[in-house]
Amino acid sequence: MASLMGIINLHEPEERIRELTRHRSLAAVPFGGRYRLIDFTLSNMVNAGIRNVGILLSDKYGALLDHLKNGKEWDLDRRKDGLFLLPPASHHSGGQVAGDIPNFLHNLDYILKSRQEYVIISGSNMICNMDYRDVLDYHLAKKADITVVYSETAGLAKCPPYTNVVTDGDNRVTDMAVNPRTPNGDKASLNMYIMAKELLVDIIDHCASRGREDFLRDGIIAQLDSLAVYGYPYRGYVGEINSLQNYYKHSMELLNPAVWQELFFRSGLIHTKVKHEAPVRYLEGAVVKNSIIANGCVIEGTVENSILFRGVHVQKGAVVRDSIVMQKSQIGPNVLLQYAILDKDVQVSEGKHLIGDSNYPIVIHKRARL
Repeated sequence: MASLMGIINLHEPEERIRELTRHRSLAAVPFGGRYRLIDFTLSNMVNAGIRNVGILLSDKYGALLDHLKNGKEWDLDRRKDGLFLLPPASHHSGGQVAGDIPNFLHNLDYILKSRQEYVIISGSNMICNMDYRDVLDYHLAKKADITVVYSETAGLAKCPPYTNVVTDGDNRVTDMAVNPRTPNGDKASLNMYIMAKELLVDIIDHCASRGREDFLRDGIIAQLDSLAVYGYPYRGYVGEINSLQNYYKHSMELLNPAVWQELFFRSGLIHTKVKHEAPVRYLEGAVVKNSIIANGCVIEGTVENSILFRGVHVQKGAVVRDSIVMQKSQIGPNVLLQYAILDKDVQVSEGKHLIGDSNYPIVIHKRARL
């Protein structure tokens, strides 16, 4: 087995999910009752035996640092290798750069000093349970320069931002296009790439020395004719969290036991920050149907087809239906929530009705008092 390191690139589009990324990075968005989006990529890496993981930070990374700390929950608090939080590059004015190549260049020493021969680069917003060892074996068997992981899930290919992938009969990538108006086929990149570490360094140098800032467009797509780029088809469950609608859709799909089983156990467990809290308390009058309830919750009312994060209190007479309620939120007596997403520490006072739509759920921002 060739040695493999991981880089999680947090230079990701957030325009269509600003309601949840106003005060946090996309990687730190809560998901599934007790997880953050980055937990899936990070767990996939450590489950594949990767022990050297660098995270290319972007802006608003306070919540992410608090979640990750020293990487203990992922067995990355190590003397050799471990978890590395890599600071972003910035303009002299203090603003963030337009592309991700400056972030790679700013942390080139980390890449050069790493002992591994190969590197997998991934974003944080693809939720799946993938064995990266299979991808590396495929990469080596194909003698590829770069392997691009893709899915033929139609939902990915129709929801920008996305990258359309075109392959020939041998799965060699012949074309890639970012947000094309008319896609060529249903193959969509999962923003995961395997290559030799030396090639990554060459791509960073090639782009930086020519004033080019986008790793995908300038480093991979522009060199499809000169590099052997192959596609790896991933056929398991995958969800791309790139919009509020997709966040709600894939969250609700967790209520399907088959989806939950595949996403959290298919190729290994999904790890997250441990919090020692009491079990859920179901008081007299509580009614719960087809829901995910995290530890520390107190249920006195009715919860149906919903996801409740740690420490949520649903008081007597309240009804929470088809909704997502994040950590430590308080739902007062006789409140009605339907098609709603409540961020952390929201308090809804007695008798309020908050009703959205399945395609456009209502979002209540963090620490709101209603």
